[in-house]
Amino acid sequence: MLNARQTTSREGSKVRSIVVNGIVAALYIAVSAMIAPFGFTQVQFRVSEIFNHLIVFNKKYLYGIILGVFLTNLFFSPMMAYDLIFGVGQSLLALTITIVSARYVQSIWKRMMINTLVFTFTMFLIALELHLAFDLPFLFTWLTTAAGEFVVLAVGMPIMYLIHKRVRFEKI
Repeated sequence: MLNARQTTSREGSKVRSIVVNGIVAALYIAVSAMIAPFGFTQVQFRVSEIFNHLIVFNKKYLYGIILGVFLTNLFFSPMMAYDLIFGVGQSLLALTITIVSARYVQSIWKRMMINTLVFTFTMFLIALELHLAFDLPFLFTWLTTAAGEFVVLAVGMPIMYLIHKRVRFEKI
């Protein structure tokens, strides 16, 4: 049976998790808003995707990242209906694959590399979205969206690692 201190601690932990995920979502939205025109093109150079690396430090960041993607697509996407399905779906799929693979990989750097490759590969869903919405050529669009995603996440690896060294993402 839980005593009052354990119950309060558990409730405080839940509140903290909700607040931290809210902050992650807000940061994702704010960074996306700054570069909105470049985040919805054929290249998909969305700098806010750097926050996808938070998942390698703690799987609880999934909620904040997904909420950030959902709200960004809801408020800024020129093709909202498609982006709410394909964009959120692609993020959820890639984050889930990274979470599952993290069970077998201890190194933060290797996890970030896996995360980068998974997100890069799963950009086929975004390419399919753009193909359906604008009749863009699927393979070329997959190449360009994957390249944009790869660059953002590859450049983001050392940035997130340095921030992690100072902040300790897994403890927040």
